[in-house]
Amino acid sequence: MSDSHTFRPQGGGRRAQIEATGGRDGRDPRNQKADKRQLADAPVSLRRIARLFSPYRGRLLVVVGLIVASSVIGLAQPFLVRHVIDTALPERDSRLLLLCVAGMVAVAVASAAISVAQTLLSTTIGQRVMHRLRTDLFTHLQRQSVGFFTRTRGGEVQSRMVNDIGSMQSVVTTTATSIAANVTVVIGTVVAMFALNWRLALISLVVLPPAVITTRKVARMRYAVTNARQAKLADLHVQVEEGLSVSGILLTKTLGAAPALARRFEGTSEELIGLEVRSQLAGRWRMATMQVVFAAVPAALYLAAGFPVTSGSLTIGTLVAFVSLQGSLFRPLMGLLNVGVDVTSSLALFSRIFEYLDLPVEIDDPVAPHHLVDVRGEVGFDSVSFSYDGDHPVLEDVSLRVPAGGSLALVGATGSGKSTLAGLVARLHDPTHGRVLLDGTDLRDLTLTDVADAVGVVTQETYLLHATVRENLRHARPDATDAEIVAAAKAARIHDLVQSLPDGYDTVVGSRGYRFSGGEKQRLAIARTLLRDPKVLVLDEATSALDNTTEREVQAALDELAVGRTTITIAHRLSTVRDADQIAVLDHGRVVETGTHEELLLAGGAYADLVRGGLERSAAA
Repeated sequence: MSDSHTFRPQGGGRRAQIEATGGRDGRDPRNQKADKRQLADAPVSLRRIARLFSPYRGRLLVVVGLIVASSVIGLAQPFLVRHVIDTALPERDSRLLLLCVAGMVAVAVASAAISVAQTLLSTTIGQRVMHRLRTDLFTHLQRQSVGFFTRTRGGEVQSRMVNDIGSMQSVVTTTATSIAANVTVVIGTVVAMFALNWRLALISLVVLPPAVITTRKVARMRYAVTNARQAKLADLHVQVEEGLSVSGILLTKTLGAAPALARRFEGTSEELIGLEVRSQLAGRWRMATMQVVFAAVPAALYLAAGFPVTSGSLTIGTLVAFVSLQGSLFRPLMGLLNVGVDVTSSLALFSRIFEYLDLPVEIDDPVAPHHLVDVRGEVGFDSVSFSYDGDHPVLEDVSLRVPAGGSLALVGATGSGKSTLAGLVARLHDPTHGRVLLDGTDLRDLTLTDVADAVGVVTQETYLLHATVRENLRHARPDATDAEIVAAAKAARIHDLVQSLPDGYDTVVGSRGYRFSGGEKQRLAIARTLLRDPKVLVLDEATSALDNTTEREVQAALDELAVGRTTITIAHRLSTVRDADQIAVLDHGRVVETGTHEELLLAGGAYADLVRGGLERSAAA
């Protein structure tokens, strides 16, 4: 019987899987209920938000000054119109007419220039703040442990990184400036209206509330329809992402599910038709009523101007200027009425970002790190216990020692703790009790960079970037030369295949490496790890995706490269583990046997049972 048979003990899987959900959460950024819940769960300090803008204090003052200047300059227009109508035209005063017309043009030019300058400054400040938040969040999330990513939906992380920070563009460049501009315009307009004619100002303020109330009702109606439409658009987006990705296409074709998916997509698209129509028609009658109210306001002003009681000494120029001012009051006033919605939405975005930025870093560099001058590669487990949740131990009191340059094979039933123990060597987790040692130093006393330089990991789940073969290999060591890349590829028995491709090492591997077979991806992963030349190799079923012939080739390369390195191997194939210096058998997180292949077979214990069980299944097959 060939030694390369497979023995796979019975048992339930416990390997932690990172669930990548992709897609967006379909959440409308102005969903008030969700925003208020978010703020209730994670309150936001306005002082903390202000600190984000503190480096740009001077520029912010300039922006505010520009807003005030623009609003004040804009209010000069109606007064110029009054002078033209009341004085320059009736008296045929050409000089005054030229001055007023020049003033109107100057006001327009100044307003446009100030608007451009304000937009440039506010956008620059906003982009700087977003850049800082985006970079800080990405860096902070990279420092999180693997446990965080196993607990969190991939789509949620992407949503906060991309959607929430992207939505902040309007928050930091529009919300604050629009509030300042609207307040300035409303106050200035009201003051100007009373300066022109206090009687007409009172009439305008009486007539205006019905228009405001009507507009608010229309906005609420459209808001409800828009929420439903956004949710349906999110469903459509998810269907596109799931149905047209590489994994989705493979699943659809192998299951013959294309017709069902097409019908589902058609149904969702059909529902969108109705929602879009409702969105366009929402509040049309109310808006028509509001237009009547708008038309009635100038009519009421003209009517008031016709009665001596209300007109007083009103001139035609004053009336025209007043109607112009009254017409420009509605938009900023509505903007201020919606401030509550904008502020709540803005604070909710900051809350979601701060919530992630405030996550504690479970595995971090020590305050006073110890640096190993020359790593030999001796690995030790000193009474190691580990639990993911604090209640159910995955490892209990494991004590093992692997001398520098030695090899350890971990075997046992699925879920016995092999991968968890190997993960502790790369410091993907820290032990709950006990110590994991590298050359006698606790890994927690070393920097994460030093651990990553000393320990290389190849797992059965190969992840390749959507980039060229060369870029994928250089991802492990950006300063690697082409010669070093080729040497690593040759050692992993993948160089000849890469060279045979039309673009060689510049071949794009495709999404998640789908242009390569499982075995080819595995060998690329091995080459990528070997390029770093680590002193300790952790091989977590690294050859599981290879056929017998390819496995023997790669195993021969690994055996040759293992000289002078410490190797910790997890495998279900006897040929992979039998030549290890030491074999440790795990059962429910405990080491129940240790020894060489021959010693453990002669002992007739758990290891012998595993081997015997594998042989019996192979014979039956």
